[in-house]
Amino acid sequence: MNLPSNLLPAYSLSQRNTLGFEVEAEFAIHITEAKQIAETLVYAKDHNMPYQVLGGGSNVVLPSALPGLTLLMDIAGIEIVSEDANGVSLKVGAGVSWHSLVIWTLEHSYPGLENLALIPGTVGAAPIQNIGAYGVEINDYINSVEAFDSQAMQWITLDRAHCQFSYRHSLFKANPLRYIISAVNLYLPKQWQPRISYVDLQHFFAGKENDSITPLAIFEAVCEIRTQKLPDPKQIGNVGSFFQNPIVENSMLAKLKQRHPAIVAYPEDTNHSKLAAGWLIDHCGFKGLRTGNVGVHDKQALVLIHHGGGNANELLQLAERIQKTISEQFEIDLQVEPIIFNA
Repeated sequence: MNLPSNLLPAYSLSQRNTLGFEVEAEFAIHITEAKQIAETLVYAKDHNMPYQVLGGGSNVVLPSALPGLTLLMDIAGIEIVSEDANGVSLKVGAGVSWHSLVIWTLEHSYPGLENLALIPGTVGAAPIQNIGAYGVEINDYINSVEAFDSQAMQWITLDRAHCQFSYRHSLFKANPLRYIISAVNLYLPKQWQPRISYVDLQHFFAGKENDSITPLAIFEAVCEIRTQKLPDPKQIGNVGSFFQNPIVENSMLAKLKQRHPAIVAYPEDTNHSKLAAGWLIDHCGFKGLRTGNVGVHDKQALVLIHHGGGNANELLQLAERIQKTISEQFEIDLQVEPIIFNA
C-alpha cells in the first residue's frame, strides 16, 4: 500500500481525547482544508480502510486501538459572511475551538453564545451533539451545516430543519460517519436578551441591577459556575456530563415524587419534565466512588472520571453499573451522552 506523505502511521491520540486514555490510531491525517475530506475518503474506500473522525476528543470514549484511518478535524477560520442592522452571519471552520469562538463573538460585540461558554470541543462537533447549557442550545443559532456526504460522495449544505435537532441529538448523531462536517454557519441576531432562567444563573444574578446583566457578565458567570461544578480535563480525565438528563412524562414524575419527594426535575414542555440525572446517580450512592482507575466525580455525579492508567472498558463497565442501578431504583433508562468508538 502506497501511503500518502501526510498519512501518519501508529499515531498517538492520548492528547486528542479529554479522558486521557492511551489510544493509538493505525493511521491518522490532519484535515486542515475541506477538500482533504473528499480526497481522504476516496483513498480509504479504495483501500477498504475503516475510518472515523475526531475533533477535540471531548465527547468521545476511545478504545486503546483505532483501526484504519482517523481524520483529525483541524479546519480553522472564522469568517463574517454578512452583517446588517438585524444580525451577523458567520462561517466557522469545524476545527475551531468552541470556547475560542464564544470569546471571539463577545470580543466582536456579537452576543448570543455566552451561555455556552467553556464547553470543550470543536465547532464541528457542536451540531452532532446539539450542545447546550444553561437554557441555550446551539441549534438556536445554526443557520446551516456544510458537510461531505460519504454515502453519496458529494458536498451538501443542510439547513437547520434538515439537521433534525432535538435534545442532545441530530441527524449527524443518528448517522455516524455519513456526514463529515467541514463548517458551521451561524446567525447571531443583534436584538439581544439575557437568558438567565436556568436556576444557577438566577441565583448568580439575584438582586443585581438589570443593566449589569450583560453578555460578558453572563459569560463570566457561566465560566465560574462550570469551573466550580466540572473538573478540568487537563487536571483529571473526563468528558463532562456522561449521561443525558432523562425526559419523562409528568405522570411518571408524579409517581416518582411519591417515592422520592426530593427528586430534582425541571419543566420541559406542557406534558414532560427533565430529571436531573446527577441527582439520581448521587441518590444511589455513586458520587465520589472510585473503582480501579475510574470513578465518579465527588462534586458532580454526572461526571465520570479517569484517574490515569485506565481504559474505555473500565469506564464503560462503571457506566453500565450506574445505568443498571438507576433502572432498578427508578425504572428510568439513562442514556450515555458521549460517542462510544468501537475498536
